[in-house]
Amino acid sequence: MFIGHFGVGLLAKRAAPKASLGTLFFAAQALDLLWPILLLSGVEGVRIAPGITVVCPLDFVNYPWSHGLFPVLVWAAALALLYWIFRRSLGTGVVLGLVLASHWLLDFVTHRPDLPLAPGDPRRYGLGLWNSLAGSLAAEVGLFLLGLWVYTSATRPENRRGTWPLWALALALLGIQVANYFGPPPPDVPTLAYSALGIWLFVFWGAWVDSNRRAVKGRR
Repeated sequence: MFIGHFGVGLLAKRAAPKASLGTLFFAAQALDLLWPILLLSGVEGVRIAPGITVVCPLDFVNYPWSHGLFPVLVWAAALALLYWIFRRSLGTGVVLGLVLASHWLLDFVTHRPDLPLAPGDPRRYGLGLWNSLAGSLAAEVGLFLLGLWVYTSATRPENRRGTWPLWALALALLGIQVANYFGPPPPDVPTLAYSALGIWLFVFWGAWVDSNRRAVKGRR
């Protein structure tokens, strides 16, 4: 899943209005922000295998530290704790931790059985929604559009920079989603890893958008 994770970040703005959208995007995509770093360092591995699922040509052969359930729960607890330490907001920290943990749950729905529980555990899990193009598009795009609607109802632009960059962000993410599903597979693993590092751009883009919007009065 790609764009659906951003949808969760957008949705969470209503529950955590004091958190920047950039921070929410970081939480939602933390596993995929870590994954290419571990790929490039040789700690985790992936194989490009067109046709392994209908919509994703990647065989995730080894990624227990970035996508193992138990490590993910540790990352989620650590993020919540760090936010509480530095921002003194336990509620927002808990929301961020839940957003991070949601990444594994959404991947569990979409991936074929390739998600581990922990390093060294040979068992793999996944419901395989990626084997349905229509189902994958409906789930991902639907979740993203729902998140966008919630975010725009929970915040208001303070100036033009709070409006057009948001819609440019939405179009960019939708364009990448279409390319991921209908474009050619990546030529090699290093190209894939370096491209995946581009997700960091959307963390900063989200922070920029949110700095020019304000939470609607009456929201917590």
